[in-house]
Amino acid sequence: MTAALCAAALAVTGAVAATPDTAAPDTVAPARAAELRHMVVQDCGSCHGLTMRGGLGKPITPADLAGFDTEGLAAIILDGIPGTAMPPWRPLISEADARWIADYLKTEKVE
Repeated sequence: MTAALCAAALAVTGAVAATPDTAAPDTVAPARAAELRHMVVQDCGSCHGLTMRGGLGKPITPADLAGFDTEGLAAIILDGIPGTAMPPWRPLISEADARWIADYLKTEKVE
């Protein structure tokens, strides 16, 4: 009973951190969002296909990414996958950019 009350109090006061997929998605300025969308098509699309349905790299459509959380995808975007062709993007984009891209790939159909 006490544990339940403590948990409820923490939740009500906001002291419990939201999990990555329940947290508000990172927002970027509209101009930056346009740059990131272009990057997804041009850079990600060069391996994953221009519509993200696969090519040299695996498909990364919303259906393909449904089992992945945003933070995990952002980490892959930032650090790449050693031993594969997936490069690290950390030198070029911020963590917020990577989370935005991950959320974008999970929720938007890239055309």
